[in-house]
Amino acid sequence: MKNVFAYQFLLCFLCATFSFSQSEKEYKINTIAFYNVENLFDYEDDPITFDNDRTPEGADHWTQEIYEAKLLNMARVISEIGEDVTGTSPAIIGVSEIENRRVLEDLLNQKGLVEKNYGIVHFDSPDRRGIDVALLYQKKLFVPTGYKAFELFLYDNNDKTKRVYTRDQLLVSGMLDGEKIHIIVNHWPSRSGGEAISRPKRLKAAQLNKQIMDSVFSDEPYAKIITMGDFNDDPKNASVKEVLKTKSEKEDLKLKELYNPMEDMFKKGMGTLAYRDAWNLFDQIIISTELAKNDYSSYRFYKAGIFNKNYLATPSGQYKGYPFRSFVNGFTGGYSDHFPVYIYLIKEKIPEN
Repeated sequence: MKNVFAYQFLLCFLCATFSFSQSEKEYKINTIAFYNVENLFDYEDDPITFDNDRTPEGADHWTQEIYEAKLLNMARVISEIGEDVTGTSPAIIGVSEIENRRVLEDLLNQKGLVEKNYGIVHFDSPDRRGIDVALLYQKKLFVPTGYKAFELFLYDNNDKTKRVYTRDQLLVSGMLDGEKIHIIVNHWPSRSGGEAISRPKRLKAAQLNKQIMDSVFSDEPYAKIITMGDFNDDPKNASVKEVLKTKSEKEDLKLKELYNPMEDMFKKGMGTLAYRDAWNLFDQIIISTELAKNDYSSYRFYKAGIFNKNYLATPSGQYKGYPFRSFVNGFTGGYSDHFPVYIYLIKEKIPEN
């Protein structure tokens, strides 16, 4: 990818964003990304979460040294997403499977990220595993103006006395280089017990996600919305295609609809995680109609990708080529069981007089 862009684009620094030139036009460009960081827990026991394994005395023997190694690995990945094109790490990145705010603060103090001066939007969720979602943003590029966590209410067999506690969905609104955008960070219920048995939970998650977007659209019909996350479903599953009603072609979009650039990748056999010799593309970034337009007078979608550099893949053995997990019967020195995903947003630079 780096060599391709090196031939196509001239990168330059401009007003705390980055731009490239093509056909004698210059464009500002920012990376928006999502990463499931695979159980980023600290090493201290929290009495109100199920983190007993992730302690020095726990089953995983999760020590301070292992925790710090995990942080370094996560920071390396995040710092490199989009860097070859924009010259910097993502302007905005959603993350999942983080234990608390402390691990985010420790992450952002790592080499490669601390100098970027990231801000954090995070709420503790009621998830039974003690994991949350969050949004990280470069303060010089994005300014949050509002945020809210939406609780997902699930029950076993529709019995209101049997609550299933899972992750919230996080809505953050703000200004990206002076333009308003809305971002929803998701981590939908897993496929534990099987895809069919767990499907209703993800359909409920999709319904909540759509309600959040419909609420934004009711106030702003032309809203620029990005919903991102680990959906635990592929782009063709009912939660995405039938509830969110995503479309795979930008030309088919009408007002207040959604374009999923990951669907075409999935059709080509690409994925962000692997299981039983098959690839899934659970990690997705989906955008609203206004972001999918081809008019680059304001920020619009340019391209989507999976960040799957060689070092992020298992180097050998039965799972060679799969995402290089950080923990399998002990710390492996790896990264995550998911590859990150990203999109580029670009807009034409207005020439100075």
